[in-house]
Amino acid sequence: MNPFLELGIRSEIVDAIADLGFEKPSAIQEKAVPVLLTGEDDFVGLAQTGTGKTAAFGLPLLEQIDFSQKHPQALILCPTRELCLQISNDMKHYAKNLDKVHVVAVYGGASISDQLRQIRRGVQIVVATPGRMLDIIRRKAIDFSQIKYVVLDEADEMLNMGFQEDIDQILESTPAEKKTWLFSATMPKEVRKIAKKYMTDPKELTVGVQNTGNENIEHHYYMVTRRNKYAALKRLVDFNPGIFGIVFCRTKIEAQETAEGLIREGYNADSLHGDLSQQQRDKVMKRYRDKNLQLLVATDVAARGIDVNNITHVIHYSLPDEAEYYTHRSGRTARAGKKGISMSLISNRDMGKIRRLEKIVGKKFEKKEIPQGAEVCEKQLYSLFNKVHNVEVNEEQINPYLPTILENLEEYSKEEIIKRITSLEFNRFFEDYQNAPNLNETGDRNSSDRRGKSNYTRLFLNVGRKDDFSPGDLLAFLCDNSKVPGESIGKIDLKDIFTFFEVQNDVVDTIIDTFHGADFEGRELRVEVSSHRSRNKGRNNKRSDRRGNRSHNSGRRKGKRNSAFKDFSGRSF
Repeated sequence: MNPFLELGIRSEIVDAIADLGFEKPSAIQEKAVPVLLTGEDDFVGLAQTGTGKTAAFGLPLLEQIDFSQKHPQALILCPTRELCLQISNDMKHYAKNLDKVHVVAVYGGASISDQLRQIRRGVQIVVATPGRMLDIIRRKAIDFSQIKYVVLDEADEMLNMGFQEDIDQILESTPAEKKTWLFSATMPKEVRKIAKKYMTDPKELTVGVQNTGNENIEHHYYMVTRRNKYAALKRLVDFNPGIFGIVFCRTKIEAQETAEGLIREGYNADSLHGDLSQQQRDKVMKRYRDKNLQLLVATDVAARGIDVNNITHVIHYSLPDEAEYYTHRSGRTARAGKKGISMSLISNRDMGKIRRLEKIVGKKFEKKEIPQGAEVCEKQLYSLFNKVHNVEVNEEQINPYLPTILENLEEYSKEEIIKRITSLEFNRFFEDYQNAPNLNETGDRNSSDRRGKSNYTRLFLNVGRKDDFSPGDLLAFLCDNSKVPGESIGKIDLKDIFTFFEVQNDVVDTIIDTFHGADFEGRELRVEVSSHRSRNKGRNNKRSDRRGNRSHNSGRRKGKRNSAFKDFSGRSF
């Protein structure tokens, strides 16, 4: 007998969740569902992200609601738009075999008119973020007089985001006799106050130790210098050919620039951050859920609410400012009982954070080495032939072409064919990695690599921010025209009317030659070694003052990467 049937869930719902891959209840589901199915008690459930809380409250809700009625009977409040959409979609999937089920997602950044129209048509379950829900209540556009259940999901995060007053006002608009179910990863005093004010003798359930990490997540960290961080990220991605992951950045700019760099170099990636419109965010998330994206580069806006199956890796490009967010980020992987890996790119100064995180998640972090170039090539090679071994051959479609193919290959031995397939697929990796440098930070604070004085040379370029020039323009030009690997480019320091950038010593001449005869939007480019300038800030400022009267267009150029560069033949890049 299906274990969900044994919990008391009807067969129509069990069949629906079986199609989603639910095989057996998680710990929170197994303990919470029987209590919530009675519908008699307020409830507090404490469990970490990724433990299956949505189904823990969603399945009992579907059993309790009368779908012959079209008025709101359940309200689910959550902190973010992403989580709001995720919960509403999950509820619809759970209920796909039931009739007349109407679920509405109410959140900011989308058309409130469309949401009001859906509410007027009739709805039993409203999933909402606090701000937009309060807006609709103030418009008197929804009737909560017959609400039977209120669910507060990720209650601690809603309070962290400043929704205390909104939640109070929303709860005060609902009947006193309703049942309130509260789910949270932690139980700070503010959450406890809500439970005390709006709940009567709630049943309380804790699964695992509060604020600890998922047991199925391995935690790794890599020591890299700041200038090598982007190159290290690429190498880790290349070393894990089957990766389906999220790269977390601290800021919107860092996320956007990292994603742009990956896209430009051929990686299947996109960004998710607060500067995107809701429509853009929805589009990115759809591509990611459909696995049309391999890497999602995100800020902590995505740390909650992304419930995507089979995420293999979470990469902390920058550690979060708040230690608690590490747990939420890492919880995007190893969901539904599967295993996952959380990787952190850190410098020596971050070791204190790592030690604190070890205490929070209750696990020792394992120090790993950024793989060397030969290791990456080997991993990619084996991955290719693993795909060859496992590919499903469509005999019917391929048979008409086989005679010609075999005729063209008959002069080659089996070994020669294998060599050629290998070369065809891996020439790019061999070129990129045959002379790849060691990216691991030594840990020696006095090492020449850390100071950047022996391995890198600083160059001066005569365009800057006021020329609508960006670090992305520079990287795109160098990657497209110099054939210098990205890890050979160090720190880029963009000024108003000029730019400093660092390159490894052995590619200085190549870089300078690359710029010979090139121009940017009609302006001839000039590159020179500028070790003196890098040490003389006063001289930089005077130079800026002398040239500050030159006419420039302000703002950052959008949508025309590379198009302004020309080589000496006049061809646009």
